[in-house]
Amino acid sequence: MKPDAPKITDDLDTWLDYWGHVHVTGIDLGLERVIPVAEALGVMQPQAKVFTVAGTNGKGSTTTTLASILNEQGYQVGLYQSPHIYRFNERVKLKGQEVDDQTLIEAFVLVDQARRYCELSLSFFEATTLAAFVIFKQKQCDVWVLEVGLGGRLDVVNVIDPDIAVITNIGLDHTDWLGDSIEKIAFEKAGIIRPDIPVIFAGLQDLPQAIQTKADQANAKLYVAQKDYFYQDAGDGQSWNFASSGTTLKLPLSSLALENISTAVAAVLLSDLVISQAALNKGIKKAQLAGRFEQRVIANKTIIFDAGHNAHGVEFLLKQLRNFLEYNKQYTEVVAVFSMLADKDIKSVVELLKPTVLNWKIAPLNVPRAAPLSQLMGALQGETVHSFESIQEAFKLALEQTNNNQLILVCGSFHTLEAVWEYLEQCQ
Repeated sequence: MKPDAPKITDDLDTWLDYWGHVHVTGIDLGLERVIPVAEALGVMQPQAKVFTVAGTNGKGSTTTTLASILNEQGYQVGLYQSPHIYRFNERVKLKGQEVDDQTLIEAFVLVDQARRYCELSLSFFEATTLAAFVIFKQKQCDVWVLEVGLGGRLDVVNVIDPDIAVITNIGLDHTDWLGDSIEKIAFEKAGIIRPDIPVIFAGLQDLPQAIQTKADQANAKLYVAQKDYFYQDAGDGQSWNFASSGTTLKLPLSSLALENISTAVAAVLLSDLVISQAALNKGIKKAQLAGRFEQRVIANKTIIFDAGHNAHGVEFLLKQLRNFLEYNKQYTEVVAVFSMLADKDIKSVVELLKPTVLNWKIAPLNVPRAAPLSQLMGALQGETVHSFESIQEAFKLALEQTNNNQLILVCGSFHTLEAVWEYLEQCQ
């Protein structure tokens, strides 16, 4: 039985709960239902420059840096990302600020009216993504920066034709949905490529043939990292160098991974938008993203939150962690508050973390796809592990029991971070 639609006077949580129950499944790849609704909403052809970013890892950091640079230049930027960690509003930003509840609700009303007119159901992700597009159109954004949710070809974001397509990298993730090989996944990501546009492939692996083939078919000019544009850490802890045909720049480092900062710089330089050196510098410095090597001090303990949930993401995390420990030698031990989803490659993630993590505090997540305690324990055989009923309890004990030489690392999933954040909210 389909739920009744909320009213415009209902709160955001009521609307989000509604979108969670309209469609039969949470994930339903395909654009057949989405396109008619998007057409009814008039969002299919934005009067804006559109950057679409797909990839296995690094999408959030890349889109954040892109939007930050463009905001500094003075463009009216709409940024769409997913998932969120702390608040749903994180997914939709205007001029770098999260949109307010009422703006989202008003967009949800329009999306619901359009889907009913079309006599179609929408998944949570489809409905909320279309709402973001409605907001960007209403606010007359000059630039749309869009992060693909899952894959590319059949993701709702792909109803919009990009002017610049970015594929950050290809890894084995979401294999149930995207395929069980790099080439199959690359084919799905390459679905964002359009005729005659610049396409960036930022992965440090060999270029997948599926991306090359799609670019050739579309007559799209392909730019590959460390081949068509280059970046290198300057080694001074403060700057890095970017070079491409006719361009050499010295730029500041930020809290985000250099691989992703450089991808964003390459993308803005390949667009025909006017970008100053000052906007590049300020945008890079200001770019921050919750849950990507996010550092906090809580109860005089240093905590690092990282949402890396596959091998590639954890390799990023460990690279940044090694740099952090090099400059903060007071920390000699790492304690992990850890959990993951059952359909992720838990074994690979744990094997990467084992040499660095001294002590594990684990618990099952309170979400449908959570890995059970037995699955987590199986991957952590031979390690020092303490199990708990909830991540909140695990984090509470970690905070109480760590010494000054111990660093707390909260990782494994966005849901792990969200659980800790909820605990911290309750403590305030």
